This record gives sequence, C-alpha cells and structure tokens, in this order.
Amino acid sequence: MTETASIDPALFREVMGHYPTGVVLVTGVHPDGEDLAAIMGTFTSVSLDPPLVAFLPMKSSWSFKRLQECPSMCINVMTGDQEAVGRTIASRKENKFEGIAIYRSPSGDPILEGSLAWIDVRLRETIDAGDHWIAMCDVRDMKIDTPTGPLIFFQGGYGRFTVPSLIARLEEDLVGAINHAQVARPELEGLANIFGCEAGLLTEVNRDELACVASAIAPGIALEDSLGNRIPLIPPLGDMFIAAKGPEDEAYWLNKAVVKEDAPKFAARVAHARRAGYSLSFRPEGGDDSNPYVDMIEATQRWTKGGLTPAQEREVRDTLSRSAVCYTLRELEPEKRYDIGSVVVPVLHDDGRLLHILRLSQLPRQSSGQDVRVWIEALRAAARRIGARLSARSDTQA
Repeated sequence: MTETASIDPALFREVMGHYPTGVVLVTGVHPDGEDLAAIMGTFTSVSLDPPLVAFLPMKSSWSFKRLQECPSMCINVMTGDQEAVGRTIASRKENKFEGIAIYRSPSGDPILEGSLAWIDVRLRETIDAGDHWIAMCDVRDMKIDTPTGPLIFFQGGYGRFTVPSLIARLEEDLVGAINHAQVARPELEGLANIFGCEAGLLTEVNRDELACVASAIAPGIALEDSLGNRIPLIPPLGDMFIAAKGPEDEAYWLNKAVVKEDAPKFAARVAHARRAGYSLSFRPEGGDDSNPYVDMIEATQRWTKGGLTPAQEREVRDTLSRSAVCYTLRELEPEKRYDIGSVVVPVLHDDGRLLHILRLSQLPRQSSGQDVRVWIEALRAAARRIGARLSARSDTQA
C-alpha cells in the first residue's frame, strides 16, 4: 500500500498553481431534457489510438453527477474572450444558457458560439482520484471553430495565452493611434503650458487596456510622476471610455471591480460621465503634501512593462482599487477649493464614434471650482478641434 505524504493544502495549491491548465465547458442534455453545463479547470488529451480525452471534476460537483447520466457530452474549449460568459454559466443553478448564444453538436449538446473548438464525447469510465474524479471520454467528433488564444487557469486566476505574433499585432493596431497623436500634440502642449500640468491622449488597445500614445508636460512637472503608458481598464480607471461604450462593455468592466460592493459607485460614475461629457478624480481632502498617486503610478508602470503573471496582475489590480485618489462624484462649487487628480473628456469623430480620450493630470493644487470649470471647457474645446481634424483626415483618406 502506497504511503501518502502529509502536504499542506495551501502549499499544494500554490505550487501546482504555477502550472497552467486549459479551461473547458462540459455540456450535455440530461434524459429529462435539461441543458447542463460545468466549467472544468483541468482537461487533457490522453490517447491518440484510441482517441481519448479526460477532464477532472470535483466529487462534490452536482453538475457532474447530472452530466454522468447524459448519453453524450460536448467539451467546449474556451477562448480568452469567454471568461465572462463562463463565469455567468457557472453562477447559474438552472437555465444555464439563457440569453447566451449556442448551437448544437452532432449529438445535440450545447456549443458556445465563439468557442475555440468543440469535442463530442461519450463517457467511457470514471476513475477515483482523491477528491476528484477522472472522467475518461471517447472522442466521437471534433472541430476547431475560432482559432485564437485559449482561456487558461494559472496561479488561481483566469488569463489568456498570447503568442508573440499576436502581441506584435496588438502593437501594430496602435500605429493609427500614434499617427493621430501627431495631430493632437500641439493641443496637448498648449493645454500643458497654459494650465501648468500634464496633458495626455489615451486610446484603446483592447477590451482590457488603454494606452497613452502622446503626452506633454509643463516646465517644472516631473515626468516620473506620470502614470504608466499602459493602463488596465478596471474600475475605477477608464470610466470615461466605458461611458462611450454599450451595456455589454460596461457590464464587462464593472465585473472586474476588485471590491464587488463598489460596482454601483462605479456605475454611477459612468452614468455621470455619459451625461456630463467629462470625468473628474480628486486628491484626498485634508491630506498632507504626499502624492496619493505614488502607488497607482508604480502599479501602472509595472503594468506597462508587461510580462506579469496572474498573481502579479492581481497585485496591480488590488493596488489600483486601494488607491487614495477619490472617485466619489461631487458638484463643483465656484468658490470652493479643490485638489483635482485628473480631468478626462472624450475625443469624438464627427459621426459620434469615440476616437480617443484627453486627460489632464498633475494639476495645480487648491484651485477654485471656477478654475476647474475653465479646465473642463478648455479640454472639451481641444477635444472638439482634434476630433474635427481626425474626422476630416479620415474623410480624405476614404
């Protein structure tokens, strides 16, 4: 009889968490007609001849108990873009696919639209494996549907696998924005010098990240006090950008809030930005002369360098969520004094599409509400001029 070593469970999870596993959604149709689904964080190919695959459900999984009774199952290999829909399905006790686009495998089991691949299987045997089962399956049919980066589970969090060629494509996608930055640069320099601050042009890299593609600073403003060139799109950052998007993008952004109870506050900021056409952040009231952005600057600069593991990404997200910078909505009173952290407005195409975001930061301390209004209107006017020039350029190139 094999002797089992005594291993601390926390140590086991930490060590094994450094090895990534693919994430799949196992679906089936129960004999009573119910569509079933369960997320599996461990899936592997087993044999080529005969073709076998396996996934490892926990013994406590009620969904797997039901799936075992299905005549067939379909393994959906999930993409890096399907994390949110996977969480939605996992959170539901019934009606797993309500409002979610699916089609059917050859055996009639649900397949998520947009899945990387699907594998039609029959359960061959269930093998006892400690607190898990090994569900060994015969492969009956399979297909690649969306050849893109898969969703993986690594260091206790979900992420996506991206090969260098895909990263290069992301950089290529910024070429147009960098060209736009040349149009915006005179406006940025004017704003920075007039108001004694930093002015920046931000653009979308992807659904999870913004990039600062151009900036200007006034004399005496420290460049090292700037945020990183890349900024994760997680609450509270990016509310002005999200305000120009639709409900799906807003829900995706809010779902990334580190403290879920703060989501209504962030939703209110997005609604205000949408109505008012600008967004403000504030330095803490009654604070000392220390810079409340220090931790945020360090976190975004770490993000900019890239190559973070999921655990390091969580550290960055936690730091940003705990920032001393205040994002509570306030009405500006003309005579009252404010320490403004940033002012942000959208740059729109003539047809209403969001092109970029304009941001003022490192602003003068203890400025009146009237001064802040002047900043907002000047920033809006600059955004209109930039938007008009970029619209004219795109019309000429069309």
